[in-house]
Amino acid sequence: MASNPLTGALRAAVATGALAVLVAGAGRAQTVPLPDPAPAPGGDVNSVASLAWLDGCWGGTVNQRDFREQWSPLRGGILLGFGSTVYQGKPQSYEYLRIESRADGVYYVALPSGQKEAAFKLEAIAMDTQGDAIYTFTNPENDFPQRIVYRRGSEGWLYATIDGKLKGEERQVIYPMRRIDCETGEFIRK
Repeated sequence: MASNPLTGALRAAVATGALAVLVAGAGRAQTVPLPDPAPAPGGDVNSVASLAWLDGCWGGTVNQRDFREQWSPLRGGILLGFGSTVYQGKPQSYEYLRIESRADGVYYVALPSGQKEAAFKLEAIAMDTQGDAIYTFTNPENDFPQRIVYRRGSEGWLYATIDGKLKGEERQVIYPMRRIDCETGEFIRK
């Protein structure tokens, strides 16, 4: 996912064309499914626990926009988070997030500022050729985005991507983030 990239917070940025971080190298996005649902770090690939690595703070900057996501530790089978985007020192958007299990699967649920809640079902977990874990959530009925992808980079980065159609045109926005100190916002180098 922050900091929050997703859904409504981004809708405004994408619609105005202010945040033009389009993916240029779609070739790297090719994924290979994991062999038999092998457990991902943190648990079963069909459970919220497979995303427990999100715990903590993530941040990045693109086109003068600072974005952050903060996730609480997995507790009671749910991950709770929030995200915000600041442009030139002023808040642009925020949203409340959760990753939860439902009867039919795992969902990424976003409640963007000034908008209705949107739920995206975890459709796939894959590994790409560089060893990055890719978590793909979809909601074809949502206006924008219809897909949210969290890519856990093997080098320590988190790439939150939103994509889909907006006003009839394909759009994609990528939020590259590093783990940061929740209080200071400084990058954590391990």
